[in-house]
Amino acid sequence: MFAVDTGTWINAGVSILVAFAVATLLDRAFRGKAAREVADKAGISRQSATRLRFVRRLLYAVIVLIGIAFALSEFDGISSLARGLLASGAIAAAVIGFAARQVLANFVAGIMLAVTQPLRVGDWVTFDGNYGVVEDVRLNYTILKTATHQRIVIPNEKLASGILKNDTLVVEVVSLDVSIWIPPEADVEAAIAALEDETGQEVTVAEAVPWGTRLGVGSDPVAPPDRAPREAELRRQCLARLRKEGLLRVQSN
Repeated sequence: MFAVDTGTWINAGVSILVAFAVATLLDRAFRGKAAREVADKAGISRQSATRLRFVRRLLYAVIVLIGIAFALSEFDGISSLARGLLASGAIAAAVIGFAARQVLANFVAGIMLAVTQPLRVGDWVTFDGNYGVVEDVRLNYTILKTATHQRIVIPNEKLASGILKNDTLVVEVVSLDVSIWIPPEADVEAAIAALEDETGQEVTVAEAVPWGTRLGVGSDPVAPPDRAPREAELRRQCLARLRKEGLLRVQSN
């Protein structure tokens, strides 16, 4: 072991504290800029908000790591200890690298998401059957808030390599398309006419199989938060009209 005097420990501690202080001040400065942009009439775009969040977190991590590196440089024995570890710890380094590959992959994927932006903070997206608004894009993972206020944490690597549906990438509203099944012996043309009269929207035959026919019913675009309740209301409205017309009744032999 190598001997370390009190002054070295103090200098190392000061380096780390300064790094955390600088990182915190920059983080607050970035947050203040974002708050001022939001308060401004023009506001801040989703692209800028997403990049700003990612950059401030990246800067925070880099500054803290630099501070830790300066702190370690205060110890005279660190370099010789490091050389010894490098000479004898190749297997350990390989094991550590293998264990950390997922963290690094998520970090690289986070950078790619921040640059290409297939999703942004505030976008309404569907991923792996989960629908919600992007609440935050962090260095290693993204947080999705569902309509029921649940938070889904998605690793960035999985998000970058998966299939993502973004409803608000181009426009701020989404169109509705609900499916209504009718029995195979039901009059399809009568069902289409009844639903078009009820909703005022175009109705199409989406699928026809031996056990029934699936009709697709659209609606006027709505804001993403209103999508689920509006689809439920539209589905209920269509079923009530078909039931009234007797088109949901299964005829017995």
